[in-house]
Amino acid sequence: MVKRFWIVISSALLLFSCNEKENKSLPILGPYQVVDLVKDGQLVSDTSFIQVRPFSFWDQDSNLITQKDVEDKIYVCDFFFTSCPTICPKMKQQMLRIYEEFREEPRIVLLSHSIDPKRDSVARLKSFAEKLGIQSTNWHLLTGERDSIYSMAQHYMIAAQEDDLAPGGFAHSGAFLLVDRNRQIRGIYNGTDPEDVDQLMIDMRTLLSTWDSVK
Repeated sequence: MVKRFWIVISSALLLFSCNEKENKSLPILGPYQVVDLVKDGQLVSDTSFIQVRPFSFWDQDSNLITQKDVEDKIYVCDFFFTSCPTICPKMKQQMLRIYEEFREEPRIVLLSHSIDPKRDSVARLKSFAEKLGIQSTNWHLLTGERDSIYSMAQHYMIAAQEDDLAPGGFAHSGAFLLVDRNRQIRGIYNGTDPEDVDQLMIDMRTLLSTWDSVK
C-alpha cells in the first residue's frame, strides 16, 4: 500500500536562522509516499520523497525549458510577474545576488516563473532580462499556459493566484525554493530578506560540497 503526504511546516520552521552558518544536513521537503513492505516476515513502512514533477515552459530566449534542463543540477526557483509593484523588485534584486555569486558555476540554474503569462510574453521577458543584465544559460525567466504555471506553483507549495484586490492584480508568495540534483526540495526561503538569501546561498554551497558523495 502506498500513502502519499505533504510535509506541512510553518514558515517560521522552514526559514533557517541566520545564526546557523555552519554546514549541515539539509532536510528534504515536499510530497512523500509511505510504502508498506514485508521484510524478514514483518510488515514495515518505508518513506520515499517524490521528485519535483516534469514541467515545460518557454524562457526569455524562446528556449523550451523542461526538467531535462535541470537534470543533475541544483536549482533555485520562484514565482513573480514583471509589472509587480510590491515584492517582486526586491525578489529580483535578491535573485540577482544569487546569479552573480554562482554565474560561473555550471551546476547551478535559476528558474523564475511568471504568474502573468498573458502579459509576460517571451518578448517582454527578454526585455526584462536585458534590464537585469542576465543570460538565459544561468537564469531562465519562464512563461507558458497559465493553468500549468499555477499548478506548478501549487506543486512547489507556493501561493500564486489572480486577485483583483492585490496590487498589480496578483497575490503570490515571495519564497525562493532550493531543489537538489535529484529534483527534491531542500529548503524554502524568504526571497525579500537578504539574510535569509544569505542562508540560501550557504545551503547551495552545502549541496555543492557533497556533490561527489551524494547522488
